[in-house]
Amino acid sequence: MSTVKVWRAAEYVRMPWKNGGGSTQEITRDTGAGLDGFGWRLSIADIGESGGFSSFAGYQRVITVLQGAGMVLTVDGEDTRELLALDPFAFRGESQVSCRLVDGPIRDFNLIYSPQRYQARLQWMDGVQRFFSTAQTVLVFSVADDAKVFGEVLGHHDCLQLDGNTGLLDISVSGRCCVIELAPC
Repeated sequence: MSTVKVWRAAEYVRMPWKNGGGSTQEITRDTGAGLDGFGWRLSIADIGESGGFSSFAGYQRVITVLQGAGMVLTVDGEDTRELLALDPFAFRGESQVSCRLVDGPIRDFNLIYSPQRYQARLQWMDGVQRFFSTAQTVLVFSVADDAKVFGEVLGHHDCLQLDGNTGLLDISVSGRCCVIELAPC
């Protein structure tokens, strides 16, 4: 039987970065405590200055700029394209990563997951969208003030989490949001 939980942005827990360079608001995760033991985790980070990223060996990361002019990452010595708002970029957690802010601070959205434990799909949607999913966990993160999914209204940076799916879900979303589908390997 599936369960649905709505996480409100005002209730997110703030925790320090692994490298001590800043802090993250954790949205939700599957298991574990602190920065260890999770199979997947969603968070929001405020980046006030250019600098290095924390290492998450054994994980895959997908980062998306939410607010600000953007950034350029240097991943294992190679510069990325300029990452702008709602433009996701994936990289290995053990990569050596630093960022150069384009024009001032940014806020970003992060999915970190273990590819040995989960298959993940992340996509940004806008407007009214309908799709089907067999993922065990579906997360819908809103960047609108009034996104709708499963009869719930999500405010700015709220997140709906559906766990325990064992069938084919018919999902309709409206508003600008990110949909993440997670299935155990």
